Amino acid sequence: MNRKYLSTITLAVAALVAGNVLAADVSAPKTREQVRAELFEAQRSGDIVATGEAGQKLNVLFPNRYPAKVAAQGLTTEQVRAQLLEAQRSGDILATGETGQKLNELFPGRYPTKAVTAATSREQIRAELREAQRTGDIVASGETGQKLNELFPGRYPKKS
Repeated sequence: MNRKYLSTITLAVAALVAGNVLAADVSAPKTREQVRAELFEAQRSGDIVATGEAGQKLNVLFPNRYPAKVAAQGLTTEQVRAQLLEAQRSGDILATGETGQKLNELFPGRYPTKAVTAATSREQIRAELREAQRTGDIVASGETGQKLNELFPGRYPKKS
């Protein structure tokens, strides 16, 4: 009975994911075989949202059940050393203690100053806030991390 229930839920979630995949690119319709192949790959890799309130994918909740993703090519040792030397020279390293500040913030006289970029004006920030409130592009309270326009799509205009 449990296996049948789990299979039904898996297929329902997969159908939802497949629907989202199809809706993502209208200009290039996919064949039934392509959609099925994507569905099977998502099931194999656990790239399907788990049921429940967490909103996380299965491969995040149960990483030991799915194959690990291939890591991207990292930096060379020389590149890392060069970045470290530059951070030490500019004081762009966290200071010891619990302040969470960088050395160049605690001791600005010891390190070269950074170029100052033009700050956003108060009116620009207010305009951005009004637009985010209008479109629901604000994170809703709770543990899911979803935005209001994701939780309540009927209340906000659709993004173009």
